[in-house]
Parts: sequence; structure tokens; C-alpha cells
Amino acid sequence: MSQGVRRAGAGQGAAAAVQLLVTLSFLRSVVEAQVTGVLDDCLCDIDSIDNFNTYKIFPKIKKLQERDYFRYYKVNLKRPCPFWAEDGHCSIKDCHVEPCPESKIPVGIKAGHSNKYLKMANNTKELEDCEQANKLGAINSTLSNQSKEAFIDWARYDDSRDHFCELDDERSPAAQYVDLLLNPERYTGYKGTSAWRVWNSIYEENCFKPRSVYRPLNPLAPSRGEDDGESFYTWLEGLCLEKRVFYKLISGLHASINLHLCTNYLLEETWGKPSWGPNIKEFKRRFDPVETKGEGPRRLKNLYFLYLIELRALSKVAPYFERSIVDLYTGNAEEDADTKTLLLNIFQDTKSFPMHFDEKSMFAGDKKGAKSLKEEFRLHFKNISRIMDCVGCDKCRLWGKLQTQGLGTALKILFSEKEIQKLPENSPSKGFQLTRQEIVALLNAFGRLSTSIRDLQNFKVLLQHRVYQCGTQNRSDHQ
Repeated sequence: MSQGVRRAGAGQGAAAAVQLLVTLSFLRSVVEAQVTGVLDDCLCDIDSIDNFNTYKIFPKIKKLQERDYFRYYKVNLKRPCPFWAEDGHCSIKDCHVEPCPESKIPVGIKAGHSNKYLKMANNTKELEDCEQANKLGAINSTLSNQSKEAFIDWARYDDSRDHFCELDDERSPAAQYVDLLLNPERYTGYKGTSAWRVWNSIYEENCFKPRSVYRPLNPLAPSRGEDDGESFYTWLEGLCLEKRVFYKLISGLHASINLHLCTNYLLEETWGKPSWGPNIKEFKRRFDPVETKGEGPRRLKNLYFLYLIELRALSKVAPYFERSIVDLYTGNAEEDADTKTLLLNIFQDTKSFPMHFDEKSMFAGDKKGAKSLKEEFRLHFKNISRIMDCVGCDKCRLWGKLQTQGLGTALKILFSEKEIQKLPENSPSKGFQLTRQEIVALLNAFGRLSTSIRDLQNFKVLLQHRVYQCGTQNRSDHQ
């Protein structure tokens, strides 16, 4: 072999080695730069959450979601968008939601009582009729029908003052039960103008964005400027805690939804048989530090922050469910008892977590200002729950509404601590109530976050495996 050829071969080998190092370094950064360390605005580290979720929460919450009480969710997917004329629904078959036949709904659930977890609400229909008579009959039997309707509206308004979400009317003919296990959240192909408009409205019109920030917050915005993702978020540090928390909750919810879509992606469809699985390329597009200019890891940190918020809410609401009056009624006494035992076991785990977010640090300043800010916070989030009716894909709308309502219920719990502490043991509380719809949304939404964090661990393993494969392949190519 001539000296020139040997020199060229050596040069090529050196170039290949450099390229290999660059590739390995890049892929390793994808794995390592996702999320590490302590989260902002709390004292919890990410490794602790990973271990707690993997070994304590995820296996149990997965079982709970398979129970009849939690697998059937009543939702109205036909409510019109209140903000703009929606340009039609998604025509892709994977957007379709299959409602559950009436015959499949457990008898205790389809009875229709919104508080169908209370033993006293399950005894007899006469009791329900009696309650209604007490509300409208004994003290106001002389009222006209119009006045009675107004009375009901006032009561409904009073009940909604602590709500962070716009609740579906479960009595509406358009509201239907959906089996969540048969309609899993996954990639549907829903994107483009409609999806962009939904997230744009959420970020740009409802997050507390300073006037000095001109670049869009919406990650789907076509133009996000040339600035680095990390430096862009310096504006967040100038906001008060409550407004920072609001943004992180929305960003965390968005990250969680994106993780679900990356995990259950339509990889191929052969002879009408779809194949679903994790899509590493899609994951990198949404979360890779390089491709997102440093924003991807921040989005994932916000997912962990959201997890902590909902975890804290579960620990706070435990006394509500520990009362003997709460039954999680489906009509199957044995399963109902097992379901409650499992739920209380999960609550015990949430209470044992040592690094909870301290919600008392929020709305803790001047009473008048804090009250005003809290109401603004509540109305902004309630508005986001209404935006979910503008989602053009039924399956995306279903899971968007459920997860938004779950987070809204968590916020309602966090800021109702005094009312929860005053709960009577053997009768419903007038100060704090949860409907079955809120309970199902709360636990399923937290289940989705738990799944997201588990999925993130899986993507780390897949990326590490790719690093190993890449290194092995490059070594064999240049030996």
C-alpha cells in the first residue's frame, strides 16, 4: 500500500473517530440533559420523584384506572366552541371516540346521581326526591316555576365559586359515558391550524405574560425568534410565584400530552392493522435540547412540577375519602370495597412523600391583593377548560377535557384546606363537595402524569440503547 493511501486511510479513520465522538456526545446529551437536579419553586429533586413514582405510585394508579368506577367518564363532546367558529372535526379515524353502550355501564354509575359515591345517596330514590323537596318544596312551595329555576341557578352559581373548570352538564342528552380503557390517549394526526389555535389561545391569552415579552409562548408558533430558549425564560423569574406556577402547570400539561403522543405513535399500518409504539424521532423533535433550543428540558421539568401539584392535592383530599360515608358506588359491593381500599392505599403513599410542594406559599400576601389574584388565577384556568371544547379531534378533546378538569379539581382541593378539615364524618359537607365526574377526572389525570414520567424513563433507556448501537456500528465500520 502506498504511503499516500495509508495517509488518506489514516485521515479518514481520524475523521470517523471524531464523527463518532460527536455523535456519541450528542446522543448522550439527549439522554442526560432531559431533566436533572432540584426543581424550581420547590425543594424536590427529580430522582426522588422518579423512584417514588416507579415503585409506589404507578403500579397502583394503573390498577385503579382499570376499576369500573374510574374507567367510565361522562363527557359532552358536542359542546360548541365558545370562542370561534370551529372549522370541522378531525376526519382521521383515530380521532373517533366510541361511546359506551348503556348496557355496559354499571348500574350504580348510570343511576345518574352526581354524588354517586355517598352511601346515603345510594339507599333509595325516595331520599333523593326528599332532598329535592326540601330544597324547593317546604320553604318555597309558592314560588313560580321561573323562580324555582332561578333558585337552582343561584345554588349552582354558589357551588361553582370554588371551581377552576367549566363542568359539563351531566344531564345533557349530548353527554355520554366513555370507556377510557377502550379509547386510549395516543397520536391521532391532529395538527395544523386548529391545534395551533387552541394552544395559542391557551398560552397567549390566558398565561400571565409580561407586556415586555413579544416572543410567543406557544411552542407550536411558526416563528419563535432567534433567541436561545434558556435566555428567553428569564422573564419568568420576574413574575410572582402564582403567575410562574400558572405557566408551569400549562407547560407541564402540554409536555405530558406530548409524551403520551410520542409513546403511543402510529408507527405503521399494514393490512388495516395499526402498529403503535414509541417514536424516538418525535420525542427528540419535542424535547431534545438542541432541536428545541434548550426549551425541551424545561418543558419536562414543568411536567414534574405539575406532578408535584397534583400529588399534593391527593394528599390533601385524603380525609374526604377516608370517611365511612364515601363508598365509590357502582352497584358491586365487593368491587366497590376493593376500589376504596386501593384508593386509600394510594392516598397513604401520597401522604408519605417527604418533599411536597407548599401551596401555602401562594396567595399569602396582602389579603385583598391575594384574593383578587386568586380569583384571576381561577378564572384564567376556567377559561382554559372552556377552550377544550374548541379541540377539533374528539379523542384529543376527550383527554384534554379530562386532564384539564383533573388539574382544576386538584387546584380546587389545594385551596379548600379549611373546608376539608371541617368535613363531617357521616353526612355530606356543604362547604366542600366533589362530584363523581371530578373524582374520576382527578385520579385519571394524575394517572396520566404518572404514566408520562414512566414513559420518560423508557425513552431514556431507548436513547441509551441507541447510543450503544451507534457506537457498536461505528466501531465495526472502521475496524
